Amino acid sequence: MNITNKNIDGGKAFDWGRTSLDYAKYRDIYPPLFFEKIAEKGICVKGQRALDLGTGTGVVPRNMYKYGAEWTGSDISANQIAQAKVLAEKDGMKIDFIVSAAEDIDFPEEYFDVITACQCFFYFDYDVVIPKLAKLLKKGGRLVILFMAWLPDEDKIAGESERLVLEYNPQWTGGGYTRRPIYVPDIAEKYFDIEFSEEYDLMVPFTRESWNGRMKACRGIGASLSDEDVAAWENEHMKLLEKIAPETFEILHSASYAVLIKK
Repeated sequence: MNITNKNIDGGKAFDWGRTSLDYAKYRDIYPPLFFEKIAEKGICVKGQRALDLGTGTGVVPRNMYKYGAEWTGSDISANQIAQAKVLAEKDGMKIDFIVSAAEDIDFPEEYFDVITACQCFFYFDYDVVIPKLAKLLKKGGRLVILFMAWLPDEDKIAGESERLVLEYNPQWTGGGYTRRPIYVPDIAEKYFDIEFSEEYDLMVPFTRESWNGRMKACRGIGASLSDEDVAAWENEHMKLLEKIAPETFEILHSASYAVLIKK
C-alpha cells in the first residue's frame, strides 16, 4: 500500500510492504535494554492487554512477549502483518495481528492497558489518533512512544551509508538524526500527562550483511525505489562497506521514549 505525506520525503510515495522480507530479517535490531526500560516500569507485563500500533513485523510484541502481556499488533501493510504472523508462530507466540491504519483502529472503549508505537508515531494524524487512543485506554492506561536511530554525524559508517541513500533518493527525509526527546504533539496534553521520558545512547552490533540489510529496509531505499535502483544501491553499498567497515562492527544509536498516562 503506497503512503504519501507532504511532510515526509517531499511527498514521495513509499510502501513498507515492499520491504517486508528484508524488514523481517534485518530490522529486529533493538538491544534488550530498549524493552527492559519499559518492562521495569511495570508496563507491558503480565495481566495487561497491550496494542502495538505500526507493528511492522511485530518487533515490539515479539520482543516483549516474555514479560507476559496479552498482545495485539496492527499495521497498515498486509505484507508486514503476514511476516509478523510467520515470525510469531515460528516462536510459538500467541499474538493477534490485524491489518489496520492507526486512524481506523477499532476496539471497545477502555479495552487496553497499554498502547505502544515504535518508529511510527510521526506517521499518524495526531488529531484523529490521539483522541482515539485515549478512548481505547483504560483510565490510568499508558501510551508508550519509542524511537531509535543511528547518529550519522558521530558514526562514520552510518554517515557514509546515509550519504549513499541520499545519492539515490535525495527526497528522503529520514537522515540527519540528532539526539532529541520524543516529540509529543500539543493535542496530547488534553488527554494525557507525561509520566516518564528518557534519551540514551546504544551501541548496536552488525555485520556488513546485516547493516546493508538494515539500510536497504529503510524508507529511503527498499520502501520507495524501483527494484533496479534498489539492486544498484545495494551493490554500491556493499562495495562501500568493504572499504570502510570491518566484517563485524557496532553502530552508535540514540534511543528515546515517552510514557504518557491517560488523565
